[in-house]
Amino acid sequence: MMGVMHKIIDSDRHVMEPVSLWKDYLEPAIYQNFKVETKVENFSDFEGALKNRPSLYKLPQIYFVGNSPILNNWGPKIQIATALRSESTKAERIAAMAPDTQLESMDSSYIKQAAIFSTFAGFIVNHSELPADASLAYADAYNRWLKDYCDYDADRLKGVGVISRHDPKNMVEQLEKVVEYGWTSITLRPEVIAARVLGHEDYNDFWAACEKHNIAIAFHGGTNLHAPTAGTDRFTSRFAMHACSHPMEAQMAFVSLLEAGVLERHPRLKFAFLEAGASWVPHWLWRLDNICYPEFPMLVEENIKMLPSEYFKRQCWVGIELGEPCLREVIDVIGHDKLLYGSDFPHPDHLHFTTDDIAQQLSELNETELRAVLEQNAIDFYGFEPSDNKSNLDKKSLLEEVE
Repeated sequence: MMGVMHKIIDSDRHVMEPVSLWKDYLEPAIYQNFKVETKVENFSDFEGALKNRPSLYKLPQIYFVGNSPILNNWGPKIQIATALRSESTKAERIAAMAPDTQLESMDSSYIKQAAIFSTFAGFIVNHSELPADASLAYADAYNRWLKDYCDYDADRLKGVGVISRHDPKNMVEQLEKVVEYGWTSITLRPEVIAARVLGHEDYNDFWAACEKHNIAIAFHGGTNLHAPTAGTDRFTSRFAMHACSHPMEAQMAFVSLLEAGVLERHPRLKFAFLEAGASWVPHWLWRLDNICYPEFPMLVEENIKMLPSEYFKRQCWVGIELGEPCLREVIDVIGHDKLLYGSDFPHPDHLHFTTDDIAQQLSELNETELRAVLEQNAIDFYGFEPSDNKSNLDKKSLLEEVE
């Protein structure tokens, strides 16, 4: 039967920042005082862990900014586990370092356009031990580097700006630089940063500026941040922290914006919650609508003037995971037009999800819904102009009508 070509827009794709970028783009004084570099630690149990393994495995490197590790709770066990896995994911990580190889990888996965996020920059910029001026300098350096990276093919590589939250007084100025670059979105961490929740009043001018410039805000969490993150108050293992960080921080980020009145005051703001899955949405919105909101409505009447789910449906998008349950229930609550597809390339926890059989992996979606999730919803959220450039891949069908 006749195949139908589909253009996938990847709503969550990453670069791998080369360490050299910081020396090349960062202010010299900041670089000298808070240098990003890799160090190798000598773990006595490393050789034992590698017995009967090929000699290609090496001691893992640890990234530092100044005297602090970039990653929190990144101890010997996770470093060794990472080293054991690194060779199998090396090609993808190298591909993400440069725009030409990034595009080649996109071609092989049927990706027409991609929102390009950082890997390490967000951990540095939001690091709790970094002073505000250094955080700002790192955000600016990364964004300038990313601009050069994406300018290689600005039609397909869509930069997502990183904003430092350490000093809210400079956030509007940061945003205006992003606007000057021609970008349409920024990314923020969902956590409490520099002792401020997302709904903190110090961010009021920033939210107003985002609305004024029609800038979409993508919340993208990540495990092992040096900042208070869901799960770190009770767990130290990668397994437990990774289980908690993404979905629980997404839920609390929405509540923070909701109860502070950000959504009520700025109805044209657009927010996305990425890499947290979507299956939490029906439960969370049901709880907010049916238990939390009706209990004491007078306590929230100034900032919440309709059901929490109505705000979500009006202003929020959510990234789905291939194969996750309950997508039909998610659609019933917020609609198929608020779901985004993101590969998370080249991060190893998602490399086993591929686009080769994406229609089958999302088989509970009909053709209209699938087309929206893979293309139109990203255009609506990010404000991308549809790409007219031809990629190098041999065009073939991803969606088929079966008679």
